[in-house]
Amino acid sequence: MHWRDEDGIRLPAACWRPGPGYRMISSGVLGGGIGPREWVLNAQVAGEYARTDPAGHLAELADQLGLTGPGTGMLTAAQVTGVVTRSDEGAEAAVTAGLRVPTWAAAPGPGGEAADAGLAPGTINIIVSVPVPLTDAALVNAVITATEAKTQAVLEAGFPGTGTATDAVCVAAPVPAGAAAEDFAGPRSDWGARIARAVYAAVLAGATAYRADRLPAMPLPAITGAATRRHDMWCLGLPPLLHMVFLAAGSAGPPGTRGKEGTRCESGTAPQR
Repeated sequence: MHWRDEDGIRLPAACWRPGPGYRMISSGVLGGGIGPREWVLNAQVAGEYARTDPAGHLAELADQLGLTGPGTGMLTAAQVTGVVTRSDEGAEAAVTAGLRVPTWAAAPGPGGEAADAGLAPGTINIIVSVPVPLTDAALVNAVITATEAKTQAVLEAGFPGTGTATDAVCVAAPVPAGAAAEDFAGPRSDWGARIARAVYAAVLAGATAYRADRLPAMPLPAITGAATRRHDMWCLGLPPLLHMVFLAAGSAGPPGTRGKEGTRCESGTAPQR
């Protein structure tokens, strides 16, 4: 985990560096779109974030961390130290979840729901990795699948919305190297189903933890038996995606944060092909 001082606040950032050989689709404000990407940066900002150049801000952070080559970056006011990871038969998902303002996608009125000042700010950022090549169409389909799984988890965690208005998603897949790329990533395709289950489990865990921390007086909704049976044996260990090799600047984070101090940023272990 890399820590920096910004506007008088100690803030973390996490990075995954699989290196060359990956194509990604990302809605991140830096490096969004489809194409070769060598790193993903997820940086926490203050709840009162006021910069009007988020892409430039992320580029500055990437430069400070020595990230070179094409990459993608996203920002969040959610706790990056609370990243949740899940995997399902090779599909891996890493999620930071903040739900201060859960929002319906088709909210009435021009501005949607107003923020509740009593809750901490947040965003749901999702990073997915699969070990097989995906066509452009399948990458787009994977984003749809991940978003549907996110919404399913948010609703099941008891939040009145489909997500937040600032959610971001990135899906990474290896560049085709002799093997045919997968054409489909919908929720009933082999890889789409794995993506959906991994994202669902990670978002559900993150949203439930956020709810318990921020809204302790509100009862948690019951989780369906099928979901419990499928996910209760998954662990929180970091899969290859998030050897998200947590960066450290050599200084400790705020009290109560986890992780080793002084770890340096190294390339993450790429998923087995």
